[in-house]
Amino acid sequence: MKYMADFSDEFLKIAKKLKKNDIKLFKRLESKIDEILERPEHYKPLKGNMKGLRRVHIGSFVILFEIKTKYLKFVTFKHHDKAYI
Repeated sequence: MKYMADFSDEFLKIAKKLKKNDIKLFKRLESKIDEILERPEHYKPLKGNMKGLRRVHIGSFVILFEIKTKYLKFVTFKHHDKAYI
């Protein structure tokens, strides 16, 4: 089953900046989102205060998302050093 995507305001703001400033990374992000929508359970679940979220790396950046009943909520896309703060 392919899930539908929902994006937080933060995620959309980051993606918009990325599209303007780094189109190559933006294309990688789009491609990875398509992969995630096909098999979200494949990606690593987080623990502790980030329980309920999953992570996906794209180079030194991380996508954080949450699996809902019929859709995926993409929370943020940040550099690894800032994603878990």
